[in-house]
Parts: sequence; structure tokens; C-alpha cells
Amino acid sequence: MPVSKPKPDDTPAGLSPQKRAALVKRLLDWYDANRRRLPWRALPGETPDPYRVWLSEIMLQQTTVATVGPYFHNFLKRWPTMKALAAAPVEEVMSAWAGLGYYSRARNLHACAKVVAGEHGGKLPADEDALRKLPGIGPYTAAAVAAIAFDKRAAPVDGNIERVLARLFALKDPLPGVKPELRAIAETLAPAKRSGDFAQAMMDLGATICTPKSPACGNCPWSSDCAGRAQGIAASLPARDAKAARPLRRGAAFVIVSDDDAILLRRRPPKGLLGGMHEPPMSPWERDFPEAPLDHAPLKAKYRKLPGLVRHGFTHFELELQVYRADGIAAVKANGTGEWAPLNALGDFALPSVMRKVIDHALTERDAGPLFRR
Repeated sequence: MPVSKPKPDDTPAGLSPQKRAALVKRLLDWYDANRRRLPWRALPGETPDPYRVWLSEIMLQQTTVATVGPYFHNFLKRWPTMKALAAAPVEEVMSAWAGLGYYSRARNLHACAKVVAGEHGGKLPADEDALRKLPGIGPYTAAAVAAIAFDKRAAPVDGNIERVLARLFALKDPLPGVKPELRAIAETLAPAKRSGDFAQAMMDLGATICTPKSPACGNCPWSSDCAGRAQGIAASLPARDAKAARPLRRGAAFVIVSDDDAILLRRRPPKGLLGGMHEPPMSPWERDFPEAPLDHAPLKAKYRKLPGLVRHGFTHFELELQVYRADGIAAVKANGTGEWAPLNALGDFALPSVMRKVIDHALTERDAGPLFRR
């Protein structure tokens, strides 16, 4: 099928009402035939559950659908309502979140539940502005919840939607500078009716058809309207500013195994990176490895340095850790430096991914580590 040339009124600034209506109809028709079945998504004819919508949107930030699925089911099983989540100890919520990353989301999730339970009767407000006043809810999440849960005319713009719109209108300016223009286009396109379906259709289109690499343009309901395709540049959009190299930090971690098969853990400070999560004791993370690493060990023991390094990437820096292990330590020797976590119950502790890597690096096949040795 030949690709039609974009007309002057197809530009973002000149999107005519007729063209807008045609784009909306084609996308919704495609969505009705191709919508993904997701555990948090209402089936056709069902009323969306705002709690499920909100929970999924928080979990899906910076995380894939495949990864979120088991966490979503676990949260719903443990805390089926907003009020149940609000009543849970924050430590339990953090533990259940462990492995999803970006742990400030979990703290904000719990804080938001408490506000909604205490000030809104356990029900999320339907208004986009009211949603933005809640902990952990920014412009995207507020728009997504308003549209999907309450069918309000709102325009959430995530990475998938940015990609779709940048290609549809052949916007060559790079991200993040082009974000305001993309948001304005999304707001123009958002229909007054079926706003939630339209938002989810945009997400599905980006996730399944208009993918970052090798987009399936032949299956796209907007292929004949896509200026990026007409110009042969769709796969290269959106452009992005070059990222600066992330700095490298280094440190030493101490995996201490007691004589009754437990690992010494401590809590990180409640605020800041990985706030409130568990970790094996370790040195500060600095430019170089510590010159006297054992000076940072929490108690005296016979440590052995394990071969290799644990590497982990954070948003703003890379981390390398040397790992030291000590065995057969009497449990009473913790001396207030932390708490003992049984090897067969590590899943009950709020261990972020980097700490799981550290423990996994230190464990042997003889150790009982079901959370990490699968």
C-alpha cells in the first residue's frame, strides 16, 4: 500500500478537527480488535477498578509489564483494597516491593494509600488536579488514572506514547526538549468519549506495533498518516540528546553468615537512595575502593575476599562492590549492628536488586538461598 504524503493540515499545529476525529476512530477500532489482556485492565463492558489502575501505573513506571505481573498479583492478594494497603506496615510494603526497583515509588505508594484512606474515604479522587496532590502521583500518573479509571478527558504521555507521536508527526527535535510539544499534541488528540480506551490504545500501539526497533508499520492503523514513515525516518525517532557518562562509585560489602545459617543485615537510612531497605553491612560508596576495607566491617571476624566484583547500574551512577564473607559467627555477636536474616527466609526482607546480587555472589551451592538460587 503506498504511503500517503502528509498534508499541511497534518502538522501538529494545524491538526484539523476532521483529521483528529479520523485518527481517533481508526485507533479505537484497532484497539477494539487488538487490545492486550492485562491483569489490571478492565474487560470490555466492565467498570475499571481505580485501585488496580493506580497500583499498576505506579508499578509500571520504569518497569516492564512482564516484570510487574507477579508483583501486582501479590499486592492484590495481600492488600486487596486501598484501606488494607494503608493499614499495612511500611516495612512489609517495602519487602513486597523488593526487586521492582526505584524504591521511592514504594514509599510513596504507601504514603498515598494512607492519605486516600484518611482523607478520601479510601477512594481515589477522579479529578486530575486532585490526583496530582497525592504522594507519588505526577502529571503522567494523574492523567493515566483520570483517563483509564474514570474516563475523564486526559492525556497521559509515557515513553510509548512519545515514540508514537514523534513518528506520526515526524518531530525531529530530540528528547527531552520536545516533550512539551508531544504533550500538547496528546492533549489535542485526547477524545472526550472513551478517553481511557484511547490512552490505553496509544500505550498498546507503542508497546506492540510502534516499537523502538523494527516497528511493524504494516500493521499500524496510523501507517497511512505517519509522516515519519512517509519520510523514511520512523525507526530513528524520537531523537535523543546524548547522555553524559555516569560516574563510577566503589565500595566493600560484608556478607556475614552465623553459625545457625543466617546473614547479618541492616537497614539503610529512611530517606535517600534505597531508603529503608535492607542491605549487608558495607562501606560508603566513593570514587575508589576503601584502602582499609575491613575497617568498615561491622564486627571482628575472619573475612575472605571473594573473587570478582558485583556491578550494578543506578540512574545517575554505576556501582562496583568488592564482597567479603565471614562464616560461623555466633549470632550473639551482632552487638546491635543489624539483624540476622535466616537464609531460608530472605524473601521476607526488603532486599533491593543490588543487595540480592551481593548475597548471591557470596552464597555457595551448599547455602540455603531459595530467593536467589532458583
